[in-house]
Amino acid sequence: MVLRATSVWVLLKRLRSARSVSHCSWRWNSSSARERVIQYTVGEKIHGFTVNQVTAVPELFLTAVKLNHDNTGAQYMHVARDDPNNLFSVQFRTTPLNSTGVPHILEHVVLCGSEKYQCRDPFFKMLTRSLSTFMNAFTASDYTMYPFSTQNSKDFQNLLSVYLDAVFFPCLRELDFWQEGWRLEHDTPDDPSSPLVFKGVVFNEMKGVFANNENVYAQHLQNKLLPDHTYSVISGGDPLHIPKLTWEELKHFHATHYHPSNARFFTYGDLPLEQHLKQIQEQALGKFQKIEPDTSVPIQPRWSEPREYHVTCGPDSMVPDPVKQTTYSVSFLLDDITNSFEAFTLSLLSSLLVSGPNSPFYKALIDARIGTDFAPVVGYDGSTREACFSVGLQGIAEQDVKTVKQIINKTIDEVIENGFEEERIEALLHKIEIQLKHQTTNFGLALASYVATNWNHDGDPVEVLQISEKVARFRQSLKDNPRFLQDKVKHYFKENPHQLALSMSPDEGYLENQTKVEQGKLQEKISSLSMEEKKEIYEKGLELITAQSTPQDVSSLPALKVSDIQRTFPLTPVEMAYVGGEVPVQYCSQPTNGVVYFRAFTSLNTLPEDLKPYIPLFCNVITRMGCASLNYRQLDQLIELKTGGMAASPKILQDIDDLDMYEQGVLFTSLCLDRNLPDMMQLWTDIFNSPHFDDEEHLRVLVMMAAQELSNGIPDSGHQYAAVRAGKTLTPAGNLGEMFDGLSQVQQMKRIAEMPELVTVLRRLPRIKLHLMTNENMRCSVNAAAQEIPEMSKEVEKFIRNVPGFGKKKKDRKLIRSNITEKLLNPEEAGGEVSGGSRATKKLVSEPTFKACQMKTHFQLPFPVNYVSECIRTVPYMNPDFTSLRVLARLLTAKYLHREIREKGGAYGGGATLSHSGLFSFYSYRDPNSLDTISVFRRSVDWAKMGKFTAEDIDEAKLSVFSVVDAPVAPSDKGLDRFLYGISDEIKQKRREQLFAVDHDGLVEVANKYLTTGHSTCGAAILGPENESIARDPTWVQR
Repeated sequence: MVLRATSVWVLLKRLRSARSVSHCSWRWNSSSARERVIQYTVGEKIHGFTVNQVTAVPELFLTAVKLNHDNTGAQYMHVARDDPNNLFSVQFRTTPLNSTGVPHILEHVVLCGSEKYQCRDPFFKMLTRSLSTFMNAFTASDYTMYPFSTQNSKDFQNLLSVYLDAVFFPCLRELDFWQEGWRLEHDTPDDPSSPLVFKGVVFNEMKGVFANNENVYAQHLQNKLLPDHTYSVISGGDPLHIPKLTWEELKHFHATHYHPSNARFFTYGDLPLEQHLKQIQEQALGKFQKIEPDTSVPIQPRWSEPREYHVTCGPDSMVPDPVKQTTYSVSFLLDDITNSFEAFTLSLLSSLLVSGPNSPFYKALIDARIGTDFAPVVGYDGSTREACFSVGLQGIAEQDVKTVKQIINKTIDEVIENGFEEERIEALLHKIEIQLKHQTTNFGLALASYVATNWNHDGDPVEVLQISEKVARFRQSLKDNPRFLQDKVKHYFKENPHQLALSMSPDEGYLENQTKVEQGKLQEKISSLSMEEKKEIYEKGLELITAQSTPQDVSSLPALKVSDIQRTFPLTPVEMAYVGGEVPVQYCSQPTNGVVYFRAFTSLNTLPEDLKPYIPLFCNVITRMGCASLNYRQLDQLIELKTGGMAASPKILQDIDDLDMYEQGVLFTSLCLDRNLPDMMQLWTDIFNSPHFDDEEHLRVLVMMAAQELSNGIPDSGHQYAAVRAGKTLTPAGNLGEMFDGLSQVQQMKRIAEMPELVTVLRRLPRIKLHLMTNENMRCSVNAAAQEIPEMSKEVEKFIRNVPGFGKKKKDRKLIRSNITEKLLNPEEAGGEVSGGSRATKKLVSEPTFKACQMKTHFQLPFPVNYVSECIRTVPYMNPDFTSLRVLARLLTAKYLHREIREKGGAYGGGATLSHSGLFSFYSYRDPNSLDTISVFRRSVDWAKMGKFTAEDIDEAKLSVFSVVDAPVAPSDKGLDRFLYGISDEIKQKRREQLFAVDHDGLVEVANKYLTTGHSTCGAAILGPENESIARDPTWVQR
């Protein structure tokens, strides 16, 4: 997996991004893990390591311990925190000097078997033998990282053993190199008369990466701004250069880079440090002696004058204006990232320059409506040894490049002259405060990623984490020198000759030229082959197929057992209140660390059908257009100053009892520090009562940005778009889901962006508001500390009473239409007394005229790879067969689809899933195949129906499902399943018991009952290049 990192906001955004599905205990009142490590003394020896530093970082509730390994010099950092989701990571500085992708291919191959665990692909096999909450590996520009996390101590030791053996003692078999990297092979491996082609997982992955023009631009920018060492090449691999890599070069790279002397170890959580050190010493480091790795990255020699480059890319058929597809930006090389305060300052300065409608570059570039959005790389980027700052536009006409350049230079001069408003700086520092307090479930991974780049270049990782100290120093610097930030702008931007102006425009023949070059390199290789070598390629292809098809002995791999899993899980108590006896509010007391989380769900049931396609746009703009006495800039400033964000998103909630019923609405979400609660709720009151829908110019800016973002996102989310499309004709919820979240919405936003005027769109927004922003069909939820809830309840009640529709007599309300069914949200309220006789209900929509039908759609897009999905209508969440189907999805993925789609087929990924939607979804990602993959989906069902799996296979699939079911849930998200779907802890416990009880016969039965062709309705979709076979097949709809 290829990784790009950036700034302080990487850590803080990760703090915001956790989403999870079950429960873990947060133990803020206990400090046992931190107390244990605070006892260590500098110079203390522990299992071959020496303690160098012990530092408490109170604002992050952690204590950091830095150590060195005595014999090898390996660096180690342990972060003790009272969090049961423990993490391990080892990273190596990997600095390639060509674009063959050697570090990326090596990242894949080391996970394919090791001395102790000889079976093929122990990494993927451990996914179903553990309760990991995260397992992966990343290749960045100059390091490779191997992290995992788990809440189970035995599991931690198991995974640590596998990871250590993989990175330090891998088999590095030639067959694995062919499979994961690249190979010459017959198109049909067992047919020597079929043409020879390039194959390989990384080869296809990188073709998919560069199908995204944003990635093309970002890669060129880094290569050209830092042209003198490792950053001048593509560490992930250029598909046109990957076939130059040899197996011998791969092994040599491992020998020179994957040594403890070039390693940095990171552990996090509440498990004892001593146990980690003992295991790492005994299983790995004790077998090595120190070397001097030659992997450091030199400082880039500075230019004496700016440089300009132009590059080309493929055209994008989904952009708002096909004539405006040029991207242009100016990038400045900044300071060494190991100067952590300077990096922090520049990261904040970047946010002041480009973030939000009050920033100078937003005003100068975005509001000028020259382009659609900022260029793909914008702001501070700390992913290389010396950071950079970039600013520019995408979606401009080629003749506007000069204008954009002039605006950038003029804006820099204006900032140097005028500086920044004090309130914007305060809003930015408030943002840091709230994001430090916001707790997430993947915090260990966020920390490991955040310190990785600085530490990789021998910076101090502990210093990087001391954010509060940096904030204090930042404030002092501003106090000592009011022009502190202006001086930085002058130094790094105005007086810095090391700047790159990079433009990119589409070439109609780009994809065709790429294909021609690839074919040329292929023919070059083929023409140099002797008859003997061709015969050898054929035999090696058969050998690889045989190896991929041979059952593996996995007995050497450690594994948890189903019996290791708790039969019950921690319950999440909630309390229901009813404002005015009408609007239900769910209160969930959680240790939220001084942060309050508010949600409101409002129904779309009365909305006219012609307005529904505009709901995603409405959600996008409702908190960004201004309200009451505030224009859009003032509203944005207040949101930044008083909250951690306010947002709205469309929600389609599948009924848990009936696939033909669903709830439709919009979810409004926000968070704030408890001291700012009245301000946040007043903002919601103003947005609900008096949103602005009168600024056509600003609406156009938001529409263009949204259309560009949707278009850019297709290559990285192609499998999701394919699955949404495949499910469109299977359930009423799936049909609406395609309108809101599918390619239909991408095309809808493109159409709006192309309109010469937006008055007709503007007029629709108040109509939507009338139906949506009312408390008639509203329910709310609050997650906060117990002591905050009384105050919170007053503010929420005040908000609800001030929202349109409150107190309206029942008879005055719009009649519930015949296709709407009212059901209790919390079934346990069916009996017993509740507040004022009120009960929380869901108003479910059914579509009497909807009939599930089969549809197969091919979206022809300028991609070199495919995204394939097939969906089958099965059963709702409450059906007893749902659990068996969920286990079957994991079983098919691990035991059949991974082998056929990834290992044999060469796709980057593939598998099967079952979600609340009741749709059993097959998918593949960055796949060189299309119809062949759909055949694989069908054959996997035949395999399941024959019951060719063991009791051990079933247990592994159950473990895999439990790792999701029992994944940690942040305090902000506790009770969310109950609030949205009505899934109580009692229902979850019943599902848990059913999951334990799933057996062989039940799995075969559901495969026959639901997945057999003709028994259930299915849909299929493919996003990818032109396909002659599909074009000739009348059963496929061409788009």
